[in-house]
Amino acid sequence: MGHAGWPAFVSMLEYKAARYGRTFAEVDRFLTSSQTCSVCWAVDGPEPLSVRTWTCSGCATEHDRDVNASRVVLAAGRKLAGEREAES
Repeated sequence: MGHAGWPAFVSMLEYKAARYGRTFAEVDRFLTSSQTCSVCWAVDGPEPLSVRTWTCSGCATEHDRDVNASRVVLAAGRKLAGEREAES
């Protein structure tokens, strides 16, 4: 998907979320989700994409890169959605 299609894609996600009573939150594209531990929130240095698992230097939890990143993105989205709810 090209850069021109991204706003349309986000718009569709917002529409579908509203239609089905869901909350949509777009997290910062520069969120360090694959470098942040989803357990203790310590941030480790960047690793090459070939590194698929890593151990957190803060709490010694072993993470699958993609699973951990999805947990961090979900938590960030929930935090944003909660902040929006509090503002309303």
